[in-house]
Amino acid sequence: MKTTIVGIAVVGLSLTVSAATVRIVQTNSAGDNISLIDPATNKVVAEITGIEVNHGAAVAPDGSRFYFSNEADHTLDVVSGRTLAVTKKIALSGRPNNIAISKDGRHVYVSIVSGNGAVDVIDAASLERVKSITTLGGVHNTYVTPDGKYVIAGSIVGKKLTVIDGRTEEPLWTLDFDTGVRPMAFERSADGSVRRIFLQLSDFHGFVVVDFAARREVARVALPEVPADQRHTEGLQGSPAHGIGVSPDGKTLWVNSKMNSHVYAYSLPDLKLLGGVHVGDHPDWLTFTPDSKSVYIANAGSNSVSVVDVASRKEVTRIPVGQVPKRNITAVLP
Repeated sequence: MKTTIVGIAVVGLSLTVSAATVRIVQTNSAGDNISLIDPATNKVVAEITGIEVNHGAAVAPDGSRFYFSNEADHTLDVVSGRTLAVTKKIALSGRPNNIAISKDGRHVYVSIVSGNGAVDVIDAASLERVKSITTLGGVHNTYVTPDGKYVIAGSIVGKKLTVIDGRTEEPLWTLDFDTGVRPMAFERSADGSVRRIFLQLSDFHGFVVVDFAARREVARVALPEVPADQRHTEGLQGSPAHGIGVSPDGKTLWVNSKMNSHVYAYSLPDLKLLGGVHVGDHPDWLTFTPDSKSVYIANAGSNSVSVVDVASRKEVTRIPVGQVPKRNITAVLP
């Protein structure tokens, strides 16, 4: 099934959800297609094709374009929001992983995992690579903070996160860890600035808490212990916990466990464990509806997306998608 999509905007605090239509954008890393899910029906209602080994996803604020990193061609692929066709492939400085977009939509930031590592900067007006920000180690995930002031890059090989000034696009400071840095989520202060970063590390079944202002790690939280006979040991790819997110209302933190195919919920700000939900195999990423009522978990090991009701912490359904679904984002059609 194919639909024409216009006017997509990245989920943000200023959106009026009642006047918008939400789509879950689900990449399928072992295929050449991206699934678009309607959370009102929990069905795949559209598909973007022709992007091999698609990794990260972003959407222009005005809905005119999608952006996807293409690991096969080492490009950032630009897709028309109207026709869902690839309109341009932008050459990158190396093999890409995840991507992010500035709040004004002017720049797309692409994680470069190969070589010495970098964050490539793509100008959305010219659709050209205009800069590569050097990092110490290949970058796996890049984020723009909720206030738009910083670009945050995490390196597995470099075992560090790098904080980049969003205005000058120059590195400001780094924080070292004892193992590789993987997915992150951000807790906002009352003024919208970053209060804490929650991040996952290689070979750690849990997450780390970073005080952003103090620029230091303040805690490590282990996920519930999994009995030996219930543990998944194959296909973990060095990350027993992969996929983490703060709900849009800021009330809960959700954390995936590949080790036992669960997603766990913690209350904020106290980080009290609320409970866990069994989902599909090897959950890899997650995203929320703007009203914080549902969380969508990409199950890389079972080619599906689990829909979990946040209030009851119960799986509502599983949606079949493409091969090895990983990164997903939430977008809104005005």
